[in-house]
Amino acid sequence: MAGLTLYRKLVDSHTVVALDADNVLLYADLHIMNEYTSPQAFAGLAEHGRKVPVPGQQLAVVDHIIPTHAETPRVIRDPASALQARNLKRNCDLHGIPLFDTDDPLQGIEHVITPEHGIIRPGMVVLCGDSHTTTYGAFGALGFGIGTSEVEHVLATQTLVYRVARDMRIRVDGLLPHGTTSKDLILHIIARISAQGARGYAVEFTGEAIRALSMEARMTLCNMTVEAGARGALIAPDATSIAYVLDRAPDIDAAMAQRARAAWAELVSDEDARFDAELVFDAAVVEPYVTWGTSPDQAIPVGARVPHPADAADAIARASAERALGYIGLAAGASLQGLPVQRVFIGSCTNGRIEDLRAVADVVRGRKVAPGVRAMVVPGSGAVRDQAEAEGIAAQLRAAGFEWRKPGCSMCLAMNDDVLTPGERCASTTNRNFEGRQGRAGRTHLMSPAMAAAAAVTGCITDVRRLEIQHV
Repeated sequence: MAGLTLYRKLVDSHTVVALDADNVLLYADLHIMNEYTSPQAFAGLAEHGRKVPVPGQQLAVVDHIIPTHAETPRVIRDPASALQARNLKRNCDLHGIPLFDTDDPLQGIEHVITPEHGIIRPGMVVLCGDSHTTTYGAFGALGFGIGTSEVEHVLATQTLVYRVARDMRIRVDGLLPHGTTSKDLILHIIARISAQGARGYAVEFTGEAIRALSMEARMTLCNMTVEAGARGALIAPDATSIAYVLDRAPDIDAAMAQRARAAWAELVSDEDARFDAELVFDAAVVEPYVTWGTSPDQAIPVGARVPHPADAADAIARASAERALGYIGLAAGASLQGLPVQRVFIGSCTNGRIEDLRAVADVVRGRKVAPGVRAMVVPGSGAVRDQAEAEGIAAQLRAAGFEWRKPGCSMCLAMNDDVLTPGERCASTTNRNFEGRQGRAGRTHLMSPAMAAAAAVTGCITDVRRLEIQHV
């Protein structure tokens, strides 16, 4: 009998009952909610007179609709959004669910605050009504997004009817070159395999390049794996991830840590485990990437030229490329380098952590935001914001002309008052660039924090490797 993959070990250890050959009733260690995917779920509970049996394994955050301007206290002025926040608090109070509310000093984006407080641990199953829950795979935890009806089911039962995914292993050999990041790596991978290349799979990342990544970089990688259609992303726990968790989990004492290390050491794919698909990439060839279209897989190295739709693999891809070029305002064969931008957005659950802000500071040091560019930095959490203040990063960014905002999802998805105006072109560190994602008729180019910082100080898409970087 073949060994088990890490993914199957996690699924099997959380299976309450097998429903049929493809579906199981899956137990969730943690369920995270936000203000926009939970209202109908709570309404369903109320309609049927149901309670939440394990409120301590729920966690709620106000993050998508919250404004990020410097006003204190933070006030949600949009009536519909304010109602969502009030309803979330009312429901959390009713059921005894912990809430990071609007003015909580530790408030922030759900996928940033949970890891930084040691809440995410290897071996867990974590569910959330947000597709980028795959972020937690960086810890060897199975995280994935669920729909509103499923949110209600999890609240009522702490379980989910779950269709088991297939297994894919992606090995990345070598090391990333200077000037490239895990954001460039995942854009490189998605561009190669397409936005549907991992559809139906849980992806396990392995290889020298993956082991060399920091936890922040691993979270970026797993966060964006869903943009290739993946149903999950995993990296086996190692010394890096275990140290990150133990440093942030005050409830784990020495004896418990010893037992945890022994248990987490088992969270690896067996040597004879069989994967349904295996891919290999070379980190050494990865360059800084930028999207040219309206899907994360429409991305190229910054020095390459926009592809011709006629070269697309099929008619559907050709039509998609033609539409994307029309929306984004580019011509086939054009160079992205030197393309003027009017906005720069640095933040999101993909790239709003302290490591990301340090990379921005390195690029910005000694420079100013270019004339005609509005650039904003939105920390992923209150803790990240405080740390950036303490390290002098915030002061440096403000002096350079950046807007230093309060934490939240912000311009990532235009559900608040941080939006692009029609026609504005934005260098963005977010995870999606489809039509209208950051504002109606706004044009988004995805890239790493360092690349976005380079765009801010030069006023155009620029290969960050061409700038002299002053590290401290």
